Amino acid sequence: MCPSRRPASAASRPLHRGECQGVALAAVFTAPSTTADVSAALTKHGYLPDEGLSTVVYLSLTMGRPLFLEGDAGVGKTELAKVLAAWIGGDFIRLQCYEGIDAAQALYEWDYTRQLLHLRTAEAAGRAASDAEAIEDELYSERFLIRRPLLRAIDHDDATPAVLLIDEVDRADDEFEAFLLEVLSDFTVTVPELGTITAAQPPLVVVTSNRTRDVHDALKRRCLYHWVSHPSVEREVEIVKLKLPDVDGALARQVASAVSVMREMRLYKPPGVAETIDWATALGRLGAAELDTPMLEATLGTVLKYREDTQRVTSVGMEMIMAAVAEA
Repeated sequence: MCPSRRPASAASRPLHRGECQGVALAAVFTAPSTTADVSAALTKHGYLPDEGLSTVVYLSLTMGRPLFLEGDAGVGKTELAKVLAAWIGGDFIRLQCYEGIDAAQALYEWDYTRQLLHLRTAEAAGRAASDAEAIEDELYSERFLIRRPLLRAIDHDDATPAVLLIDEVDRADDEFEAFLLEVLSDFTVTVPELGTITAAQPPLVVVTSNRTRDVHDALKRRCLYHWVSHPSVEREVEIVKLKLPDVDGALARQVASAVSVMREMRLYKPPGVAETIDWATALGRLGAAELDTPMLEATLGTVLKYREDTQRVTSVGMEMIMAAVAEA
């Protein structure tokens, strides 16, 4: 059996990443044999990948490497991690990055409020001063350890690997990137009061970036990289039909064509696939048989999220959009 925790003073060799991975995966999750298997599995779980994405997911699963997905917001990077977790049957653990995030917020911290209550309870119970060392050991036990996403993924003891999503890493700062690089290198964390915790079953890691800033090469080199583009009109139609089977195919094509034009208009926030699906859902709820000008103007709020974008579309883009809709 592969140990999940070793005391900090243990002399035994470290458990290296991947030593137990093949056994656990073979027992619970059958790794795909081809990229076609990946495509079929993702499609079955509601995600329609292109060939490039299926290939990089296949390589990530078979090589045991983190997956770095970069692209505009809304192209499906986060959704892929969720679908991977549903596919393999593992826990989905999400670390949402933001400006100022630090190691404690990502890894672990101590529950100081409960520790203080425990200390006061011990005092009220009249525990002698000779028990001070025992009380201190109790305070810094796993009972009071708050596991944040990274530690939860590393200390995950299920036979099926967890899927760890490190979302929008470009929002974090350089120091946090360096910290992530260290953690992802061997999936080992040292909690001084408890010892060294090494992943018995390394998680499947998906790192995403909206490219609001450049992520350092050192982190990217640790991963398999893939740029996730907006889908073509044809593939977006397929995505809408997969997600919304009740939506008329002609309407789905009109919506996808209109969104494609909007993405070429240099908007502040071009619509993503999620907005396309929302728009098609809204039109279906309104009973629209087709996308005409009045319906387009009335429902722009489901696909555009900034006033400036709405003004640009209504002032200079309506003719182009309706021309694309007419050709769809």
